[in-house]
Amino acid sequence: MLSRKGLIPEDFVVTRLAEDVLQPKYKAKQRKARFVAKNGACNVAHTNIREQGRFLQDVFTTLVDLKWLHTLFIFTMSFLCSWLLFAMIWWLIAFAHGDLDAGRREDAVPCVTDIHSFTSAFLFSIEVQVTIGFGGRMITEECPSAVLALLVQNIVGLVINAIMLGCIFMKTAQANRRAETLIFSKHAVVAARNGRLCFMFRLGDLRKSMIISATVRMQLVRRGGTDEGEVLPLEQVDVQTDNPVGTNAIFLVSPLIISHVIDRSSPLYDVSAADLQRQDLEVVVVLEGVVETTGITTQARTSYVCDEILWGERFVPTVSEEDGMYAVDYSKFGNTVRVPTPTCSAKQLDEEGGLARFKPLRDAAAAGRSSVRRRVKKQQSTFTVE
Repeated sequence: MLSRKGLIPEDFVVTRLAEDVLQPKYKAKQRKARFVAKNGACNVAHTNIREQGRFLQDVFTTLVDLKWLHTLFIFTMSFLCSWLLFAMIWWLIAFAHGDLDAGRREDAVPCVTDIHSFTSAFLFSIEVQVTIGFGGRMITEECPSAVLALLVQNIVGLVINAIMLGCIFMKTAQANRRAETLIFSKHAVVAARNGRLCFMFRLGDLRKSMIISATVRMQLVRRGGTDEGEVLPLEQVDVQTDNPVGTNAIFLVSPLIISHVIDRSSPLYDVSAADLQRQDLEVVVVLEGVVETTGITTQARTSYVCDEILWGERFVPTVSEEDGMYAVDYSKFGNTVRVPTPTCSAKQLDEEGGLARFKPLRDAAAAGRSSVRRRVKKQQSTFTVE
């Protein structure tokens, strides 16, 4: 989803490519197929569906789900077929009344004026259904069947207009279009945060219009089994998120780092850095919210497989204060830096006394606190001088 053409600044794409080059290369092995692609598409094929008629019971949704080429073809053929059908009806009405006879009296009143062939009946059918009314052909009071055909064609035309135009509108206003500007970092990271080992990824919105009541859900997809020996090819386990704003909904004005604390209740509790190169697991991320401008619920998805989880790295800051306002530098959206992180699993780390016994991390934390104190003193001295 990060590489949508024309939506991401060019320098951001270049940064991502450069970042890929700097990442350590491991010997690739054959892994299982992804469950959810990076752009959010679900990699699931439905085969051997015997009850195909169920799709026809919900025709409108079926039309909306079709590809644009198929939808435009059905749109064109629905109008064309209705015009041809009622053209045949108008021609039969004229033929039955004798309006097409060459020896018809000049003072005879036809059912529809100026219908002399199927072509003129087809043109009249178009005029009736789309209410053009050029004035050359019109219905008379002579034939009740013609009046009935006029009423039926008007009703059918309104129904076709409502269905086809509604279908086109829903396809152009689909909620997944808004998801094109909701971006996820290409990689997820595992590092220490606030004294705990965390799984993190970055989320951002390129538009100024907000996503209202945005929520983030995570699931771990892996091959599992039950105590009875049942094999689960796609076992889905919920992964709890540590919301950065402390509520159920996130305030997605600037890019946020969504984290998951790897504790005893986490499915990643016994996964180490080495295990990521051997296991086949996938973390699926789902963002849901209401589009502020349209009120339509939208959903954006992505996933992270083992090769896309960087152990011992964290994201660099993207927000800075410039000229009295906050600026977001999306060229740094996916950039990471290496930080001291134990390579063992969170389970083993807890058994050995936690992160407090990890010396490189203690030194880095002390240096960070010292840097914060220096910045605070500097700000205080600047305020005193002013």
